[in-house]
Amino acid sequence: MLERYRSISKGEETPYFIKAKKDNVSYVLMETEELWSTHRTLLKKTVPPLSLKRELVERMMGSCKLCELRCGVDRRKGEVGRCGVDKASISSQFLHFGEENVLIPSHTIFFSGCNFQCVFCQNWDISQSRGGRYVKPEVLASIIDNKGGKNVNWVGGDPTPNLAYIIDVLESISEPLPQVWNSNMYLSKEGMEVLAKLMDVYLTDLKYGNDDCARELSQVDDYTTVVQRNHLLAQETGDLIIRHLVLPGHIDCCTRPLLEWIDDELASPAVNLMTQYRPCYKADSYAGIDRYLSEEEIGTVKRLRYEYSHLMI
Repeated sequence: MLERYRSISKGEETPYFIKAKKDNVSYVLMETEELWSTHRTLLKKTVPPLSLKRELVERMMGSCKLCELRCGVDRRKGEVGRCGVDKASISSQFLHFGEENVLIPSHTIFFSGCNFQCVFCQNWDISQSRGGRYVKPEVLASIIDNKGGKNVNWVGGDPTPNLAYIIDVLESISEPLPQVWNSNMYLSKEGMEVLAKLMDVYLTDLKYGNDDCARELSQVDDYTTVVQRNHLLAQETGDLIIRHLVLPGHIDCCTRPLLEWIDDELASPAVNLMTQYRPCYKADSYAGIDRYLSEEEIGTVKRLRYEYSHLMI
């Protein structure tokens, strides 16, 4: 569990992004299919360079398909999809002491904007906002190098719409810090391919055990197919820490199926089963999630923690 992260923290292994700073080759003149072919070939043998990953993201943003919403807007021209992100806007960045123990202190960068529209979002003022401010990549890199965190934690909102900016920051970071992708994991398959051997840890927000709940509460389709695929892809090159916020009334339809799937399909993830749900944002308008967890539900979660204790972080 978390072998890669622990090895990097001990100085026994090098973060992927450091290994990816290995050439200054320009890939601008290559055709898109040739770019993908080159990336896939290198991925099998070594760590593809940041410059190649950056060019792939640039092409994807021309008709945006960074996530499975696949809005198709031209982000390079300032067009905005459902995530609301034009250029990267940072809501806040600081050493976070409220994350999982193994991560703290975690240098956490919160981006504004999100591709989900969760009606119970506890960070709705960030996720549904275009606020925040743009920080030059080299400036943020300098802050990261001098902040003293154990890792760099890219979150939001969601980091997915900001992938190009994140790569630009990584180009300028010197400290060999593990990179943490803190996301709802609704990336496109192409987006996941760029993340491969770029992120060392995937800190995932696994919300629902079925598509109906995802559609009703986050306004996204094909949730289970997308996020399950992406978790399987993530574990091929990185460590997994899975967060699941237990929703009132959703233990049987979401929590139990998720734990069963994790146990059956994933190799060695760490799971954080959370009971701190509180009705926020628009939750009062949705029957069932307009309340806190009951004592009975909390008792059920405690039993599930025991039943799946081999997964719990």
